[in-house]
Amino acid sequence: EELTGRILSGSPSSRIVDFRAGLGYTAAQLDDGRCGVAYTFREAAQESCCVIREAGSIAGRPAAEVAAWARSADPVVAAAGLATINALVDPPATAVESDLLALLEVEEGDAVGMVGFFGPLIGPLRARCRHLHVFERQPGEGMLPEAEARELLPRCDVVIVTATAILNRTIDELLGFCQGAREVAVLGPSTPFVPEVFQS
Repeated sequence: EELTGRILSGSPSSRIVDFRAGLGYTAAQLDDGRCGVAYTFREAAQESCCVIREAGSIAGRPAAEVAAWARSADPVVAAAGLATINALVDPPATAVESDLLALLEVEEGDAVGMVGFFGPLIGPLRARCRHLHVFERQPGEGMLPEAEARELLPRCDVVIVTATAILNRTIDELLGFCQGAREVAVLGPSTPFVPEVFQS
């Protein structure tokens, strides 16, 4: 609500000129050339060639209308809204282009929590910290079920949360578990460049 409220309060006048709901990501391109993406929760989509009821009529719509879809309980529709929000948002002046591992201050004695599996970060983080807890909805080897985040995240010094938590509506609860963390990063292509929304 806060994210869509901030975006829509600016009354964006852009329109969508191209829209794609792909197998991995959903993308929205605006009439000024800006483009945004969000993860496509294809596992949440019904078995249909038309996973979004408005398919075929999204191009030409006002970006503000589609951005409001981020509030949808349907994660596929919410992805359309979040992709549009990501197209509308310009990076803040404080943004830097860097590897996350270069930005996070992970110390040898730290416990690090990772919500969502970010494979390339696993090895480097394990080498830098005391414990790395990886939480997943469908955990694989070396991962923990997401239900354990409630108990372990409050004990973590550094936490990385997948931005897909915005789409499945778990972001507020997860960030609530991180109140004791020294650093919290929201990560992934779905991440909106609106840091003030995630700061508590």
